[in-house]
Amino acid sequence: MHPGSLWQCSKGEGIVRAEFRVRVPTKQSMASLNKFLWLQRALIRARIYYYNRVWGMSLHPTVRMSMTAKFDRTYPRGMHIGERTYVAFGAAILTHDMTRGMYVDTVIGRHCFIGAKSIIMPGIRIGDESIVAAGAVVTKDVPPRCIVAGNPAQIVRRDIEVGHYGRFRSVDAPKPVIDDVAEPSLQHG
Repeated sequence: MHPGSLWQCSKGEGIVRAEFRVRVPTKQSMASLNKFLWLQRALIRARIYYYNRVWGMSLHPTVRMSMTAKFDRTYPRGMHIGERTYVAFGAAILTHDMTRGMYVDTVIGRHCFIGAKSIIMPGIRIGDESIVAAGAVVTKDVPPRCIVAGNPAQIVRRDIEVGHYGRFRSVDAPKPVIDDVAEPSLQHG
């Protein structure tokens, strides 16, 4: 029994026992979720088509986004997202500011990653191959190949190398194979 499964009732009626069962996901149960990737990708393609055709946004067909990413539909023609960019869950990309009467273009470059629950303010340009960290509030333009984080977002690293969807190239690089076989000794005889 788990140590936290025994406790005293608040009214003092006695001791209550409860058993906790934790189900650890197995490879078999995780593999079953992968069966639905085709559905997720089809929904994303439909969403991009809808945003481009109905709302007039400019989202490249290779953009990937979470179903909970929020795109400003008050001025939809101002939304521009480049190829192979990923927008994570809860990210908000704005193209207008009602208080200042701004209706401007917000541009996100190619091969970028927009982190979870980050906010891109209206009129911002995010350069190609840049990463916006989770929870960042981007209030100024981001140069290409940079990582920004914080509120307001500040550059934390420059000259990064990323591939598709803002993944670091070092992550996708092939790993060196280490041979455990000892080399035969050279014997002169």
